[in-house]
This record gives sequence, structure tokens and C-alpha cells, in this order.
Amino acid sequence: MIERIWSGKSPLYLLLLPLAWLYGLVSGAIRLSYKLGLRKAWHSPVPVVVVGNLTAGGNGKTPVVIWLVEQLQARGIRAGVVSRGYGGKAENYPLLLTPQSTTDQAGDEPVLIYQRTGAPVAVAPDRSAAVKALIEHAQPQIIITDDGLQHYALARDKEIVVVDGVRRFGNGWWLPAGPMRERAGRLQSVDAVIVNGGEAKAGEIAMCLQPGEAVNLNTDERRAVQTLQNVVAMAGIGHPPRFFATLKQCGLEPVRTVGLADHQALNEADVSKLVQSGQTLLMTEKDAVKCRAFAAGHDNWWYLPVDAHLSEPQAAQLLNSVSALIK
Repeated sequence: MIERIWSGKSPLYLLLLPLAWLYGLVSGAIRLSYKLGLRKAWHSPVPVVVVGNLTAGGNGKTPVVIWLVEQLQARGIRAGVVSRGYGGKAENYPLLLTPQSTTDQAGDEPVLIYQRTGAPVAVAPDRSAAVKALIEHAQPQIIITDDGLQHYALARDKEIVVVDGVRRFGNGWWLPAGPMRERAGRLQSVDAVIVNGGEAKAGEIAMCLQPGEAVNLNTDERRAVQTLQNVVAMAGIGHPPRFFATLKQCGLEPVRTVGLADHQALNEADVSKLVQSGQTLLMTEKDAVKCRAFAAGHDNWWYLPVDAHLSEPQAAQLLNSVSALIK
């Protein structure tokens, strides 16, 4: 239902407009207070790059963070990552991730980024505190923030916005009448706009998510995804249909698809119920970081990693501009 409302296919958004106006008024006032100097943003001694979005829901932001970190690492640059850690609840903040950190503590996206990149990752509701912890303990040359475009308490040196190229901005209204955290005009003030899927407009960087081989949660065996049999596909991401569409593009037609809420907590009993004898469970990598803790004995559980691929030469230009922030 919410997708229909946000896409403009349902007139029910009209009932939510008063709340949307209130949301827009409050969020606009907060941003203006920082622009006028009424509130002070904290400036990190290390360059900060925000990778965020204007809309609620999955846009492909985390794969972009992973891509950016890995590209900087390939250039010999030490990048650290900070996140709000949505879905996690640590005993103390800021939390510096270790190989023992769980998604219950840190949230699924920070754990995924840490496992994929090996970069230092810090989580805290106050992103400035997370940045300070990284600087003290990891000495990064640059900080990438996963989300946080609207977290104006942390000053930033560069802003990158990721846009879902298929859904774009829906009906264009603020939450909850529409998907917008800020209006589309905000794009005029950011440094780069990356468009995931669909068609990129002039000045935007085209991106696609390319799947790799399916990976077994227990054995780490890798296999071409289309060779899996009797697949039940599970996706607990911001926009599950994107994952299911990716599977079809790979030549795989699941016998059933299960869309879950973004950041939804998972347990062995509930996940086990999704498949019957002889069926294979295939999930996103984001789900896999939550399921790995209780995957023992479930040799029919697999996940599909995806990598962000950005168009050239815009990708190189973006990397050059980010690298130039380091003195």
C-alpha cells in the first residue's frame, strides 16, 4: 500500500499531506538553522564524504559506499566508514566494529560494509562521535558516511546522492505522504548524483548493480546463481522487488519470493520456515550477515552478492575529486 501511495497511484497521499507539510517545515528549519549559523556543525580534521539519499527506502546507497571504499583502498588511501547503525542496539556508543560484532549490536549495513571491505567502521547515533572514534583508533585519511545527508550536525566536504533510477522521487512529497526526506531541488547543491538503474539524466552518473556468484552461507561454495534449483528468494532490503528482478535477469525464476521489511530482525525458526524439503533459500548479502550466526546445519541457504558499477569517465572523475580532498 505504501508503495502505491508514494508512487502516486493512490490518492490516499492527500490525507497525509498535513503531516508531510509539517515534516517539510521542520526539516527545512533544521537545515536553515545550520546555514545561518544558529546551530554549529562539527568539522572533522579528516575529510568527510556523505553518501546519502533524498528518499526513504533502498536506493543502492550501501553498494556505493562499498564501491567507494574499495576504489580508495586500491589507490592506497585509508578510508573509514561511519553509520547510524539502524537496526542495531549497542550497549555503548560509539561502537568500533570487530570480527565479533553482530548485527544486533551494529545493524546489518555496517556489518556488511566491514566484512566486505575490511575498512574500520564506527557506529553511533551521533555521527560526529563515530568520526572522532575512528580518528582516534584507526587514523583514516578520509571518512565515508553511510547515509547522513540530512545529519547536518556533521559538516561534510563532499555530498553524493544515490537515486533509484526506476522509482526516482515517486509523487515528490515529503514523508509520510511521499518518499521524500528533502525535495528534489536539493540535488542542485550536492557534488554528485548517482542513478541506480533506469536512465541517468544529464549530469548524473549511471550505475548498475552487477550480481556475482551465489555463495553458500555454511561452506562458502560459489556457484552460478542460475544453477540453483527450486529457489525461494528472500529479501529484507529497502526495495525487495529490485532483488527479485535481478534474479530474473540472471535467468533464475524463483518458485516463491518473500519480501521483508528493511532491517527486519531475523531468527532461525522464522527463516527455516520459508523453505520446504528440497528447496533452496537464496537471500541478499544484507540478509546473510544476519543469518550467518544461525546458519549452521542449513546447507541449502545461499546469498547473492552484488557490486556497484559506475559509468566511465564520470566514475574516475568522482574518485579523483574525492581523492583530492586528502592533503
